[in-house]
Amino acid sequence: MRVPDDALIPWDELVRYLLVPRPRNDNSVFLAQARFLPGNPGDLFQALRPLAATCEAAPDGENEYGGFLRAEGELVGPGGDALRVVTVWLQWHPDGSVHFVTLRPGRWGEGGH
Repeated sequence: MRVPDDALIPWDELVRYLLVPRPRNDNSVFLAQARFLPGNPGDLFQALRPLAATCEAAPDGENEYGGFLRAEGELVGPGGDALRVVTVWLQWHPDGSVHFVTLRPGRWGEGGH
């Protein structure tokens, strides 16, 4: 399965979590390696779409809200640098809509497209 083109990517997840330095689970330093910076969250937003469209999304558990999907691949930054990432999406039980949850660093050689 592929993440659908109309999947929702919450802006707050980008500007209040992924691109912000945090004491634990800090992704901002990792993302900055490909020039994804707090001042330009649109770059990360735009890079998530093609990654989701080109990578297979595998089922990865469920909770009371829906089924999780995991898509692994390369996230290409505004300067052309690529980061290996694992993205997590949630397909909501009530309406079937798909929502971006988070990402984490991947490893070269780990699954993907």
